[in-house]
Amino acid sequence: LKFGSNSAFRAGTLITLSSGAAALCAVMQIVSQEELARHQSPGDLWMAVDGDVYDVSKFARLHPGGSQIIEQYAGRDVTTVFYELHRKDVLVKYAKLRVGRLEGAKDGGGALGEPGAISAVPFAEIPAFQGQHSPYYGESHRRLLQAVRAFVQTELEPIAESADLAGEYPDLELRQKLGRSGMMAIRLGPGPWLKALGSLGVKIPGGVAPEEFDYFHEMLAHQEFGRLGRPGFIDSLGAGFGISAPAIFHFASDAVKQALGPQLLLGDKWSVLSISEPFAGSDVAALQATAEKTPDGKFYMVSGLKKWITEGAYADYFVTAVRTGRTGTPKDLSMLLIERGPGLETKQIKTTYSTCCGTAMVIMNNVKVPVENLMGKEGSGFKQIMYNFNHERWMIAVSLIGQGRQALADTFMWSRQRKIFGKSLIDQAVIRNKLAASAATLEGLQAFLETVTYDMCKTKGGAVGDRLAGPIALLKYQTTRACWNIADDCVQIFGGRGITRTGMGAKVEGFKNYVKYAAVYGGSEEILADLSVRMAMRAFPPAAKL
Repeated sequence: LKFGSNSAFRAGTLITLSSGAAALCAVMQIVSQEELARHQSPGDLWMAVDGDVYDVSKFARLHPGGSQIIEQYAGRDVTTVFYELHRKDVLVKYAKLRVGRLEGAKDGGGALGEPGAISAVPFAEIPAFQGQHSPYYGESHRRLLQAVRAFVQTELEPIAESADLAGEYPDLELRQKLGRSGMMAIRLGPGPWLKALGSLGVKIPGGVAPEEFDYFHEMLAHQEFGRLGRPGFIDSLGAGFGISAPAIFHFASDAVKQALGPQLLLGDKWSVLSISEPFAGSDVAALQATAEKTPDGKFYMVSGLKKWITEGAYADYFVTAVRTGRTGTPKDLSMLLIERGPGLETKQIKTTYSTCCGTAMVIMNNVKVPVENLMGKEGSGFKQIMYNFNHERWMIAVSLIGQGRQALADTFMWSRQRKIFGKSLIDQAVIRNKLAASAATLEGLQAFLETVTYDMCKTKGGAVGDRLAGPIALLKYQTTRACWNIADDCVQIFGGRGITRTGMGAKVEGFKNYVKYAAVYGGSEEILADLSVRMAMRAFPPAAKL
């Protein structure tokens, strides 16, 4: 990458063969076309893709489409056919089957790209990373982006599909890997937790210093996780954690922060935000869960139901909104940190996306909570909830835009490699029109996001405060509305593959599902649209007339 005087990115780097892959190819045999053609009998099947030759003799029996199609195409270069049926990462998954390199094949065409590389596919990157001048990004942002991308590609992408389809919760080993790599802390945004990483032996990805880390770094991290394209799996990696841990660091007692903080950052313990109820969603003032002090004043006894709690099924701690007063006003609400234990039960809820994110009903029946676990003061719960909402809504918009960018990039690649009626989809004017509409919508959202993010960087307290509540609400509203159109275009171009959870259009299918999910949680579209206008009207000049 080259940088201009304004630290914007002037050019993208093409995905190339990694040094390890290049070295591997250097010692593998060169296979002639004649030699390849000799391996086309049952039990002896070779084929070439992107210049790499694979021995699929044993794999043929395991092929989901049966061995017949493998036998039909064996003994030749099947690159074109392969990419009409499979994603490129399938080649990475089965790299062990490679036996050589096709004679005359050009270097750099292999399946293994350098982890973290910047893509040159149109609209696959934020414009600043494909040559557009921008005042928002510097070298530290590029380093972090590529470090997070490399982690996602090597540690998460290989397990994403199987975990998502099986509904498997992330195990302790994976959660600790996320914590110890710094991937949990950076998705909490700028804050005191970043400076605490050093004492825990954890570094910010890309070697970014805590004092230079800003909301654009956080934005890039969320969008890279969004590229996984499987919203259930993505949310299982810290959606509930990301909106609860900051509240613990900001509002819990010093004793609680010192004891629990390191465990959270390292991934040893997991927290979630527990607010919504069957009785109250966006109307948080109507919450009914209660907390009453014991006669000795040492504990709260908590009872009530919470619903749609992301990651609740495997959480250790619940940042919980409860009613401690009886005045019928928001001053009745308080926040408690409740540890999983006697009286607290969680039950899986099956929603639109995968159960691997542990969306749960939380049932509390006389749960005994030490008064030391009160967050802030009694009656300050409503303010704490509002404090959290701005950042949560911004995060949802960021993740959705990241997923949308990956879906659009996949659609561009599919349009170029899919042939129908004798030519590529992208040669059809109607397809180019859909791609243009989606690209224009996506980049409009990205520009809106960057404007709000810059405001957060320059505002004391970041996303916190009334002034940013309106713009962030409007951002999330516009993002979920506009992404409907992007998802619609991408699905139509992919056809049946765009509504299939596996294969070429899997990330488009996931994006399509998440659009509606994002339109509901964190505050529904209707509530946020209304909030944005009401906040704007506060500054309406009384004397203004048409």
